[in-house]
Amino acid sequence: MNTTTSKKTILRAEGFACPSCVNKIEKQVGRLDGVESVKVHFASSRVEVVHDPDRVTADDLVAAVAKAGYKSRASAF
Repeated sequence: MNTTTSKKTILRAEGFACPSCVNKIEKQVGRLDGVESVKVHFASSRVEVVHDPDRVTADDLVAAVAKAGYKSRASAF
């Protein structure tokens, strides 16, 4: 992991109501080239993604969550 170029992006997701939804989001976002790790916090609807911002943008992450079937947006916290 190259920590000098890695960035942590926090997304707020909507519409997931079960633990299997967490797996679906993590799998879809984790497939993106440049994503190093994905952690979905079910209780707070937070999606934390560590990624290379030169290879994958916040918009790419939002699109991947949408592909998994859920709405999300970038969040400051």
